[in-house]
Amino acid sequence: MVNYIFVFLISIGIFYGFITGNTIAINNEILNVGEYSLNIILKLFPIMCLWLGLMNIASQSGLLDIIAKKFSKILKYIFKEIPENHEVMGLISLNIVMNMVGLGNAATPIGLKAIKSLNELNKNKDTPSKSMQTFLILNTTGLTIVPTSILALRMSSGSTNPSIILPACIITTILSTVTGLIINYLFNKKRGNL
Repeated sequence: MVNYIFVFLISIGIFYGFITGNTIAINNEILNVGEYSLNIILKLFPIMCLWLGLMNIASQSGLLDIIAKKFSKILKYIFKEIPENHEVMGLISLNIVMNMVGLGNAATPIGLKAIKSLNELNKNKDTPSKSMQTFLILNTTGLTIVPTSILALRMSSGSTNPSIILPACIITTILSTVTGLIINYLFNKKRGNL
Protein backbone atom coordinates (compact mmCIF):
# COMPACT_ATOMS: atom_id res chain seq x y z
CA MET A 1 0.00 0.00 0.00
CA VAL A 2 2.82 2.42 0.85
CA ASN A 3 4.38 1.74 -2.57
CA TYR A 4 1.16 2.84 -4.26
CA ILE A 5 1.07 6.03 -2.19
CA PHE A 6 4.67 6.88 -3.13
CA VAL A 7 4.04 6.16 -6.82
CA PHE A 8 0.90 8.32 -6.66
CA LEU A 9 2.74 11.24 -5.00
CA ILE A 10 5.70 11.04 -7.39
CA SER A 11 3.33 10.89 -10.38
CA ILE A 12 1.45 13.97 -9.17
CA GLY A 13 4.74 15.83 -8.69
CA ILE A 14 5.99 14.95 -12.18
CA PHE A 15 2.61 15.74 -13.74
CA TYR A 16 2.51 19.11 -11.95
CA GLY A 17 6.06 19.83 -13.12
CA PHE A 18 5.07 19.21 -16.74
CA ILE A 19 1.95 21.36 -16.46
CA THR A 20 3.87 24.29 -14.93
CA GLY A 21 6.79 23.92 -17.34
CA ASN A 22 9.35 22.91 -14.68
CA THR A 23 10.75 19.91 -16.55
CA ILE A 24 14.32 21.12 -15.98
CA ALA A 25 13.72 21.17 -12.22
CA ILE A 26 12.31 17.61 -12.41
CA ASN A 27 15.39 16.39 -14.31
CA ASN A 28 17.74 18.12 -11.87
CA GLU A 29 15.97 16.59 -8.87
CA ILE A 30 16.00 13.10 -10.38
CA LEU A 31 19.74 13.36 -11.02
CA ASN A 32 20.62 15.02 -7.69
CA VAL A 33 18.53 12.79 -5.43
CA GLY A 34 20.70 9.76 -6.21
CA GLU A 35 23.86 11.55 -5.12
CA TYR A 36 22.15 12.94 -2.01
CA SER A 37 20.84 9.49 -1.05
CA LEU A 38 24.26 7.92 -1.51
CA ASN A 39 25.84 10.60 0.71
CA ILE A 40 23.30 9.92 3.45
CA ILE A 41 23.96 6.17 3.24
CA LEU A 42 27.72 6.69 3.38
CA LYS A 43 27.38 8.89 6.48
CA LEU A 44 24.89 6.58 8.19
CA PHE A 45 26.90 3.44 7.51
CA PRO A 46 29.83 4.11 9.91
CA ILE A 47 27.50 5.11 12.75
CA MET A 48 25.37 2.00 12.27
CA CYS A 49 28.54 -0.13 12.14
CA LEU A 50 29.79 1.46 15.36
CA TRP A 51 26.56 0.81 17.25
CA LEU A 52 26.11 -2.69 15.83
CA GLY A 53 29.70 -3.45 16.80
CA LEU A 54 29.14 -2.15 20.32
CA MET A 55 25.91 -4.17 20.59
CA ASN A 56 27.77 -7.27 19.37
CA ILE A 57 30.45 -6.75 22.02
CA ALA A 58 27.75 -6.17 24.64
CA SER A 59 25.96 -9.32 23.49
CA GLN A 60 29.06 -11.52 23.59
CA SER A 61 30.17 -10.13 26.95
CA GLY A 62 26.76 -10.84 28.47
CA LEU A 63 25.98 -7.18 29.11
CA LEU A 64 22.85 -7.32 26.96
CA ASP A 65 21.59 -10.29 28.94
CA ILE A 66 22.12 -8.38 32.19
CA ILE A 67 20.30 -5.33 30.80
CA ALA A 68 17.50 -7.54 29.43
CA LYS A 69 17.07 -9.19 32.84
CA LYS A 70 16.88 -5.77 34.51
CA PHE A 71 14.29 -4.64 31.99
CA SER A 72 12.35 -7.87 32.42
CA LYS A 73 11.77 -6.94 36.07
CA ILE A 74 10.15 -3.68 34.96
CA LEU A 75 8.31 -5.17 31.99
CA LYS A 76 6.63 -7.90 34.04
CA TYR A 77 4.27 -5.19 35.33
CA ILE A 78 3.33 -4.24 31.77
CA PHE A 79 3.14 -7.80 30.40
CA LYS A 80 1.21 -9.45 33.21
CA GLU A 81 -0.14 -12.34 31.12
CA ILE A 82 3.34 -13.64 30.21
CA PRO A 83 4.49 -16.45 32.53
CA GLU A 84 7.38 -15.62 34.84
CA ASN A 85 10.89 -16.34 33.44
CA HIS A 86 9.53 -16.98 29.93
CA GLU A 87 12.08 -16.49 27.14
CA VAL A 88 9.89 -13.91 25.40
CA MET A 89 10.58 -11.38 28.18
CA GLY A 90 14.27 -11.47 27.26
CA LEU A 91 13.42 -10.93 23.59
CA ILE A 92 11.11 -8.03 24.40
CA SER A 93 13.72 -6.48 26.69
CA LEU A 94 16.47 -6.86 24.11
CA ASN A 95 14.27 -5.33 21.41
CA ILE A 96 13.49 -2.32 23.60
CA VAL A 97 17.16 -1.84 24.55
CA MET A 98 18.23 -1.94 20.90
CA ASN A 99 15.53 0.57 19.98
CA MET A 100 16.66 2.82 22.84
CA VAL A 101 20.13 3.14 21.33
CA GLY A 102 18.70 3.83 17.88
CA LEU A 103 19.21 0.42 16.31
CA GLY A 104 15.68 -0.10 15.02
CA ASN A 105 16.90 -2.09 12.01
CA ALA A 106 18.92 -4.46 14.18
CA ALA A 107 16.03 -4.77 16.63
CA THR A 108 13.56 -5.90 13.95
CA PRO A 109 14.60 -9.61 13.82
CA ILE A 110 14.42 -9.81 17.62
CA GLY A 111 11.03 -8.11 17.56
CA LEU A 112 9.76 -10.65 15.02
CA LYS A 113 10.99 -13.51 17.23
CA ALA A 114 9.24 -11.90 20.20
CA ILE A 115 5.94 -11.62 18.29
CA LYS A 116 6.24 -15.24 17.16
CA SER A 117 6.85 -16.34 20.75
CA LEU A 118 3.96 -14.18 21.99
CA ASN A 119 1.72 -15.77 19.36
CA GLU A 120 2.59 -19.21 20.75
CA LEU A 121 1.28 -18.02 24.14
CA ASN A 122 -1.82 -16.57 22.50
CA LYS A 123 -4.95 -18.68 23.05
CA ASN A 124 -6.92 -17.06 20.23
CA LYS A 125 -4.71 -17.19 17.13
CA ASP A 126 -7.12 -15.03 15.09
CA THR A 127 -6.78 -12.01 17.39
CA PRO A 128 -3.59 -10.45 18.76
CA SER A 129 -3.24 -10.94 22.50
CA LYS A 130 -3.03 -8.05 24.95
CA SER A 131 0.73 -8.66 25.24
CA MET A 132 1.15 -8.57 21.47
CA GLN A 133 -0.71 -5.25 21.29
CA THR A 134 1.34 -3.79 24.14
CA PHE A 135 4.60 -4.92 22.54
CA LEU A 136 3.55 -3.39 19.24
CA ILE A 137 2.81 -0.10 21.00
CA LEU A 138 6.20 -0.13 22.76
CA ASN A 139 7.91 -0.91 19.47
CA THR A 140 5.99 1.73 17.51
CA THR A 141 6.40 4.54 20.01
CA GLY A 142 10.10 3.69 20.09
CA LEU A 143 11.55 4.89 23.36
CA THR A 144 14.93 6.24 22.17
CA ILE A 145 17.83 7.65 24.15
CA VAL A 146 20.37 7.84 21.31
CA PRO A 147 18.64 8.56 17.95
CA THR A 148 21.57 7.46 15.76
CA SER A 149 19.74 7.86 12.45
CA ILE A 150 18.62 11.41 13.24
CA LEU A 151 22.10 12.36 14.45
CA ALA A 152 23.66 10.93 11.28
CA LEU A 153 21.16 12.77 9.07
CA ARG A 154 21.85 16.03 10.88
CA MET A 155 25.60 15.46 10.48
CA SER A 156 25.21 14.72 6.78
CA SER A 157 23.19 17.92 6.34
CA GLY A 158 26.03 19.98 7.82
CA SER A 159 24.60 20.70 11.27
CA THR A 160 27.10 22.45 13.52
CA ASN A 161 25.66 20.77 16.63
CA PRO A 162 23.79 17.58 15.64
CA SER A 163 23.30 16.45 19.25
CA ILE A 164 21.42 19.57 20.36
CA ILE A 165 18.15 17.73 19.65
CA LEU A 166 18.87 14.90 22.12
CA PRO A 167 16.83 16.32 25.04
CA ALA A 168 13.84 16.99 22.76
CA CYS A 169 14.07 13.49 21.25
CA ILE A 170 14.27 11.83 24.67
CA ILE A 171 11.33 13.82 26.06
CA THR A 172 9.26 13.19 22.93
CA THR A 173 9.84 9.45 22.90
CA ILE A 174 9.13 9.15 26.63
CA LEU A 175 5.87 11.07 26.16
CA SER A 176 4.85 8.99 23.14
CA THR A 177 5.60 5.73 24.96
CA VAL A 178 3.72 6.74 28.12
CA THR A 179 0.79 8.04 26.06
CA GLY A 180 0.67 4.84 24.02
CA LEU A 181 0.69 2.69 27.15
CA ILE A 182 -2.04 4.78 28.78
CA ILE A 183 -4.26 4.58 25.70
CA ASN A 184 -3.63 0.82 25.48
CA TYR A 185 -4.56 0.46 29.16
CA LEU A 186 -7.76 2.47 28.70
CA PHE A 187 -8.84 0.45 25.65
CA ASN A 188 -8.14 -2.82 27.45
CA LYS A 189 -10.05 -1.59 30.51
CA LYS A 190 -13.01 -0.61 28.33
CA ARG A 191 -13.01 -4.07 26.71
CA GLY A 192 -12.61 -5.79 30.07
CA ASN A 193 -9.24 -7.32 29.16
CA LEU A 194 -7.46 -6.34 32.38
